[in-house]
Amino acid sequence: MRFRRRPAALLAAVVATAATATGLGVVGAGSATAATVPVGQGGYSDTRPAGAAGPENNTGAPVKPKVTSAAAGKPVPTNDWWSSLAFQRYPDNPYSENMYGHPLTYRAVSGGLEVGYPTAHQIVGDGRQYEFPHKRDLTVGLEGLNAPDARADSWSDWTVTPHWSDGARTLRTTIGHGMPYVYAQGTGGAARISAASTPNVFADQGNVLGVTIGGHHYALFAPTGSDWTVSGTEIRANLGGKDYFSLAVLPSTDALATYRKYAFSFVTGSRVSWDYDRAAGRMKATYTLTTTAKEGSERGTLQALYRHQWLHTSDALTPYTYVSPRGTMKVREGASFTTSQKVTGVLPGLPRVPAVDKARLTGYLNEVANAADPFQGATDTYWTGKQLGKLAQLVPIADQIGETAVRDKLLGLIKGRLQEWFTVGGPSEFSYDRDWRTLIGYPASYGSDKELNDHHFHYSYYVMAAAIVAQYDRAWAADSAWGGMVKTLVRDAANPSRTDQLFPFLRGFDVYAGHSWAAGHAGFAAGNNQESSSESINLSAGLVLWGAATGDTSLRDLGVYLLTTESEAIAQYWFDADQAVYPQNFGHDVVGMVWGSGGAYSTWWTANPEEIHGINVLPVTGGSLHLARKKDMIRRSISEMERNNGGPAVEWRDILWEFQALADPAKAKAHWDAQNGGYAPEAGETKAHTYHWITTLDALGAPDTDVTADSPTAAVLTKNGTRTYVAHNHSDSAVTVTFSDGGKLSVPARSTATGTGTADPGDPQDPPATGNTFHPRSGGTLSTTATATPTGDTIASADGVNRDGTPYRPLVYEIRNVNGSHRSGASTDFRLKVDAGTAVGLGQQARVSYDLTGDGTFDRVETYRYFATDPVPGWEEYASARAGLRSASGSLGDLRGGTVRLEVWSAIGNAPSQLQVGSGSVLTIPFG
Repeated sequence: MRFRRRPAALLAAVVATAATATGLGVVGAGSATAATVPVGQGGYSDTRPAGAAGPENNTGAPVKPKVTSAAAGKPVPTNDWWSSLAFQRYPDNPYSENMYGHPLTYRAVSGGLEVGYPTAHQIVGDGRQYEFPHKRDLTVGLEGLNAPDARADSWSDWTVTPHWSDGARTLRTTIGHGMPYVYAQGTGGAARISAASTPNVFADQGNVLGVTIGGHHYALFAPTGSDWTVSGTEIRANLGGKDYFSLAVLPSTDALATYRKYAFSFVTGSRVSWDYDRAAGRMKATYTLTTTAKEGSERGTLQALYRHQWLHTSDALTPYTYVSPRGTMKVREGASFTTSQKVTGVLPGLPRVPAVDKARLTGYLNEVANAADPFQGATDTYWTGKQLGKLAQLVPIADQIGETAVRDKLLGLIKGRLQEWFTVGGPSEFSYDRDWRTLIGYPASYGSDKELNDHHFHYSYYVMAAAIVAQYDRAWAADSAWGGMVKTLVRDAANPSRTDQLFPFLRGFDVYAGHSWAAGHAGFAAGNNQESSSESINLSAGLVLWGAATGDTSLRDLGVYLLTTESEAIAQYWFDADQAVYPQNFGHDVVGMVWGSGGAYSTWWTANPEEIHGINVLPVTGGSLHLARKKDMIRRSISEMERNNGGPAVEWRDILWEFQALADPAKAKAHWDAQNGGYAPEAGETKAHTYHWITTLDALGAPDTDVTADSPTAAVLTKNGTRTYVAHNHSDSAVTVTFSDGGKLSVPARSTATGTGTADPGDPQDPPATGNTFHPRSGGTLSTTATATPTGDTIASADGVNRDGTPYRPLVYEIRNVNGSHRSGASTDFRLKVDAGTAVGLGQQARVSYDLTGDGTFDRVETYRYFATDPVPGWEEYASARAGLRSASGSLGDLRGGTVRLEVWSAIGNAPSQLQVGSGSVLTIPFG
């Protein structure tokens, strides 16, 4: 079927679990007379076109942001994890829908805030969806509170403060991503905790109470001098003239003392900052909580990091962990942490190679440029955007083969359509909604107007197309011409400013979750969702290219931050790249949609496997290279698609060929050759671009993302040991791009250049390991040096199932760029320190894998027999020499820029255990 993205309802399998919802408010009629707000040579309207709709609830009634007077007039961050609090989608629920903060979940009700900690998953929708649904453990409130609604009182980058008032009592709670605490402030009544079942008290220290509810451990903290009392399922404390109390979900009862230390260090805000280190080819991001001490002087706190964060931090982490739909969360003791990731470059297009037949490519280009309607009848923001994006990808291709007339015709088509949208009064325009502080394109589509859905998807194509225009026509991209309107779209979808009074900070992007959200209202029982993560990446890539083309380094660096961060989230949560996130009985290698509560092997419009596997790939551009960081995930995705599809792709074959080419170009080329151009392209793709993409990668090799560059518009392709360096220079002067393996490439002004080499694969940021002995470290790395003091990482329970031979929620430790000569006759050796505490019947298992060339494929995989631990606290040694090999595949050879991976998991048992890391545990590989 043709590509349709957002029908009114989700597939029946998903609707049943995701679509219960809430919301309301009333909007004014707006000004009687429309006016144009000029921006350069274009502008937008301050009033919707006649007959057009704005934000409304599910009955069609207009809605305004549901906020307190303290927040009135501030830009509301729609498309967030908590947006159902402010966007009342359903008239009969003036509170909120389920809000997934992780590890805690929340729901506002008349008596306060429901709090849950879902640790058990469900497989629903005929096996297509896994979820950790919100289930109330308790409700945080005040005695007698019965508020008519709940409103957003304040917010920051990943926290929000809901507000309740019934006239006599007022309650505020601050909640957020990664926060094990709920911070409450209230007046007019005693603190009241209503448990969903009779609590079991495990600690009673007056103003500190430890209770277990539904198998989950909570600590309740009242001001010093107060005392908690328990009566049935009701727990209360007089606040003694104070107005604050808090609670925390504990990873275990013995963590009470640690969590008590920070109970009165109330979080007041959250903020991310990013720093693109061009010379190092790395993006650093720091996540900081601000706090105030309600008692004493302690200002620290505890926060739980998602997998995509703790994989990339070297900051110390505690042994405490939490369960979440995104895999294990690890706890940091401190108010901030920093991540550091390699940057994968963005190209305007792949370079020219002799293997591409110029005559054939020219024919394909002319098919599009000379079509009767190159926009294929598109009128709304989404479909117009897809066509703009399609044409934009052909411009650099036409240019590099000397087809300047085709290039200029394509540029003219793009400019003309963009200018039409950027001008008020024609068939299409952008209009500003003052209540919601948002820019809506009309004609709208897929709820971009009524629900404020998908602005980052739709506008990504406009920004990307404008970036290509700017590459060739800077005058057009000037703020005084049409660039001002491009930046206005950016301000709506991905505003980097927190002080802009017209638009919220990063509307769609959730900095802590690491990815964007699509629904403006988040009005679903499963929380918010995002389907096409690749269209979110399209916006980030467009920002990189727009910033580079116009000299706006701030927007360029914003794009680098967004793309680098979301790339890891996509790999982990949409593709389960390390096979450490999805529940083992989910049965799928990818999801088409990520929800607050989990993920779904589905799309909004079809259950066809091709679309499920392709929706997080399109559009394929020079911003798609990041997917090649995890080549095995690409292979697994293609394999599952073909299994479930009953064979190779048919409807979206071009998208999936291009995806496959990022890991296995020769296989993709074989598919292309078999069809010989005899197919119908996906609606946003062309034969010209697909032919060029696949043929180029087949000639030069798949992207080698281990090698970075000191330019955000550079990449490396590798085939048979030969690296091809590619870079685009948007500036007016020649530059030399330096790559992390020592390669250098001279790039003329306003040009793309390529060069080949077999440089030493050393990376200044990841130097080749010189020894053969490694120590696993918290954070997922292997290091050639041991730490002074060992720490412990938690090995997840086998959950009572025999996992012998199959990694289940494993701890994964890796080191890359390893060089060494294989020592014939030698074998892998490890000595791992493990401790089961007092748990009976546990067994830990290890796997060591070798990727000899660092191309993403493991050439040798060794799985060792598990080690049965005793139920006596204390470290025991799990040694490969004693355990012996259980199985092995592949063979060893010399390591040349290779990767070594250690995985440790529970093979048997029904409780977690510990692995000593930093020092104590050691892996020795058979290389010299």
